[in-house]
Amino acid sequence: MEIILMERVEKLGQMGDVVKVRPGYARNYLLPQKKALRATKANLAYFDSRRAQFEAQNLERKTDAQAVAGKLGGTKVVALRSAGASGQLYGSVTARDVADLLTEAGFTVSRGQISIDTPIKTLGLFDLKVRLHPEVAATITVNVARSEDEAAMQDERGGMITSEILEAEEIAREAAEAEARARALATDDEDEDEGEEADGDRI
Repeated sequence: MEIILMERVEKLGQMGDVVKVRPGYARNYLLPQKKALRATKANLAYFDSRRAQFEAQNLERKTDAQAVAGKLGGTKVVALRSAGASGQLYGSVTARDVADLLTEAGFTVSRGQISIDTPIKTLGLFDLKVRLHPEVAATITVNVARSEDEAAMQDERGGMITSEILEAEEIAREAAEAEARARALATDDEDEDEGEEADGDRI
């Protein structure tokens, strides 16, 4: 099916382009979302007669979206979830969840604007794009953790914290402390020996 794009559509073209797409894609998505018109003679004439108006409206929406992107870009939200020792979630974090978190943070975003290929199913930090306009996107970070404290640790370290990692760090910390104690004891013994030798010299 041939259509006229009413806005930029990724991998298809820019506003005003006449392109061929699968009929189902046009009927189920592009036409209902008003992203395109059927490329009939009447619609082509209609678009040409109002092109300047459509472009002005698009520019206005783009400018508004850029202003929001400036505030939204770099935003970090925390999604608290239950997870196993390996970091696998008992469930998932979806586009709807992310949209709800952003709404709580004061942004008006729909789940359709969140670019997420598959639901998030592990703990960690995930950079996602929020499409505010066909030509404007902002990148946010979703911190999926079991608690606020864990989220803070992940943010500080830049990645997932599992119980295995925490156990390994605890073992390494204990080993370092034991080594430091052993060095301190060895230093104390040396000091005592030196003290005894000095006493012997005085005698």
